[in-house]
Amino acid sequence: MKRFIPVLLAALVATGGAYAQSINIGPGGIEVDPRSQRDRAVERDIRREERARERARYERVRERDNCRTVTTIRETRRGEVRSTERVCD
Repeated sequence: MKRFIPVLLAALVATGGAYAQSINIGPGGIEVDPRSQRDRAVERDIRREERARERARYERVRERDNCRTVTTIRETRRGEVRSTERVCD
C-alpha cells in the first residue's frame, strides 16, 4: 500500500500535463499554455496586423503637415462649451 500511493500520484501528475500544448519554465515561474499552435499563429497574425495598422496611421498623420486644431468656445446658460476640431487644408 505504501508503494501504491506514490505510483498513483506519479501517474496522475504525468497524465495531467497531457492537455497542455506547451510548458515553459522561465524566470517568472512555470507557464502552461493550453492553446494549440494554430491558435498561437492566429494571435500572432492579429498582433502583426494591428502593428501594421498603427504604423500606417502614424504615417498618415506625419504626412499631414498643413493641419491645424481649431477650438470653438460657445457660451450657454450652463457655462462654456469647448469643441476642438482638426482642420487640414
